[in-house]
Amino acid sequence: MAMSRKVCTPWLWVVGIGDRGLDGLSKEARELISTAEIVIGGKRHLSLMPKTAQEHIVWPSPISILLNKLTEFRGTKTCVLATGDPMCYGIGASLCKTFPIQEMIILPSPSALSLACARMGWPHQDVELVTLHGRPLAILRGYLQPLAKIVVLSNDENSPREVAELLTEQGFGNSQITVLEHMGGSSERRIEGIARSWSEKPGAGFNTIAIEILSSPETVLVTRHPGLEDDLFINDGMLTKKEVRAITLSALQPYPGSLLWDVGAGSGSVGIEWMRLSQRSLAIAIEEDVDRAATIVKNANQLGTPKLQVINAHAPECLLSLPRPNAIFIGGGITTEDLFDQCWESLQEGGCLVTNVVTIEGEEILTRRQAQLGGSITKINISKSEPLGKYRGWRSQMPVTQLRLFKNLGERNQINES
Repeated sequence: MAMSRKVCTPWLWVVGIGDRGLDGLSKEARELISTAEIVIGGKRHLSLMPKTAQEHIVWPSPISILLNKLTEFRGTKTCVLATGDPMCYGIGASLCKTFPIQEMIILPSPSALSLACARMGWPHQDVELVTLHGRPLAILRGYLQPLAKIVVLSNDENSPREVAELLTEQGFGNSQITVLEHMGGSSERRIEGIARSWSEKPGAGFNTIAIEILSSPETVLVTRHPGLEDDLFINDGMLTKKEVRAITLSALQPYPGSLLWDVGAGSGSVGIEWMRLSQRSLAIAIEEDVDRAATIVKNANQLGTPKLQVINAHAPECLLSLPRPNAIFIGGGITTEDLFDQCWESLQEGGCLVTNVVTIEGEEILTRRQAQLGGSITKINISKSEPLGKYRGWRSQMPVTQLRLFKNLGERNQINES
């Protein structure tokens, strides 16, 4: 028996406009604009509109004001004008979080990504897209890999110079930069150069940057896979070491869009590497020590994850106000009263909790928790070769005991001593 479904009449129309203005729109898009009772857009968008009886409203700031206005207009034919593709780092994503798609019609123009790929001859699937609009330049550091192709949505006319300086600073000064201004319009312009010798003066604020990353022999590779070198992190010794960190991230099973709590974060290495795996990954680092919390911020900026949220407060009390995570890593403080219980209670159903300890007292807690909740305990032993007189020998690091638990996943949480 087929289920009935309420059909909503679309009243909210979102139309993307390119550099050619109304002339570049389809007949359907022009009809939506002309028949709307209310048209909302930026000053540049509204300056293209003919004088009619429509109500024209300039985009308010912050965006929450616009969303509140649209709620008031619900049911009234309303057209929101956007730049390019509204679903490519545009207003469309915010609107879809507020209104069901059944109430909307979204008509995109070619995005800056599409146009840049067409100008460069790059397949979309080979390209990383990064936006600097309203975001820190440091976010680009997370994408700097040899042979990468990156399309950057600029913040303003200074972005090309700032990008060139960052590439050079990070050891990618050989990279090819192409600045594409006003793509698709009569004022379209293309500027090419090498990052280390970039000398172009600021041009149009409406620009997109295409980067072909090229390294040199001395470039330090900062991989996006787990296990960054320890010396890439500023730390006071409170650091989950490279090999253990890689094992820990594997145990946590990261996936795009998932939220990690890194509790007792130390230098923030686990949360930072979690976020480097996907631009959609989220992490909150909880660190009570004020100096270490400041260090986490520095590390996050240097390693391309400036959106890492750092909470400088005592756990478990501060955990109560945080969004529930998909995964939790307890890197420090396992002996703190009620910390484990609060973490376990806060973890979402199906989520993963991993905790590492190096003390006998910590092991006792993990053994007791495994007996209570199941999961698996693993002993991690790492040895590295070091000079021993005129020969070399093995130097063992302090062994790490790791407990891994899934919340309410039946057999996956059965005790496993293998």
